Amino acid sequence: MRRTYGVAGVFLTAMLALAACGGGGSTGGNPLDTTSAAPTGSASSAGGKAVIGSFDFDESVLLASIYAQALEAKGVQVEEKPRIGSREVVYDQVKSGGLTIVPEYNGNLLAFIDPQATAATTDEVNTALKEKLPAELEVLDASPAEDKDSLSVSKDTQTKQSLNTIEDLAKVSKDMVVGGPPEFKKRWEARFKEVYGLEFKEWKPTGPTTSDAIKDGSIQVGNVFTTDPKMAANNLVALQDPKNIFPAQNVTPLLHKASASETIRTTLNGISAKLTTDSLLQMMQKISVNKDEPAVVAKDWLTTNGLG
Repeated sequence: MRRTYGVAGVFLTAMLALAACGGGGSTGGNPLDTTSAAPTGSASSAGGKAVIGSFDFDESVLLASIYAQALEAKGVQVEEKPRIGSREVVYDQVKSGGLTIVPEYNGNLLAFIDPQATAATTDEVNTALKEKLPAELEVLDASPAEDKDSLSVSKDTQTKQSLNTIEDLAKVSKDMVVGGPPEFKKRWEARFKEVYGLEFKEWKPTGPTTSDAIKDGSIQVGNVFTTDPKMAANNLVALQDPKNIFPAQNVTPLLHKASASETIRTTLNGISAKLTTDSLLQMMQKISVNKDEPAVVAKDWLTTNGLG
């Protein structure tokens, strides 16, 4: 039996077909709203799509926002997924293609993939990464910006215990409580003992409050990022690492290879070329001290550097 349509039916069918062609953004919307659908289609054709994730700390959220805003300016359709969690969670999402991009730190990424890696310098780490990464993933250019892990103590503890290096901690660590991210013990306990002979009294998951916990004495030593503005504000000292247990930690985009367009690669490499440790520290001071929103700080940096 042949099905026939009236004029009204043809018109409705045509409207639905047009709406379907327009597509929808990541936030959804009315499928019949062709006004909102048009920019999404043009963005997709211009530079593709990107789902950008970040770890659960302010600096990662800032870097992801820099990536997102720069890519949007180049016509890429972007969805942001901030504060997903630790590397253990985020890495698998990039590998599976659930995320297109995450701002990474090359040394920690290498240590995660290969816990026995001994690469220390930026060049050594990048070379090793390219050899160890699975086929689904790629890293782009590493930026000069570096945010290293550290074992830090208060200035008072440094003076009283005569601590200058991580090696010096071996004589007092059994009486100390150490803090850091929730995954800190699992990642580093065996390595600290192997390389420096460190054994701590207790491990506390202090996360983003680590520098404050050192200041108030609830822990005596902590894993603090070197671009954390509270290092100076709380009068903390990063102990020297003569055996390079913490490798180079340059900010480096990690991509799901099959999902990334050349527009994405070119844009992110342009960001890496201009991102420095000093500029990263200045941006983090605005977020941590001035309480500025990461997206606002990211926009200002992009505008200043002619990238947004």
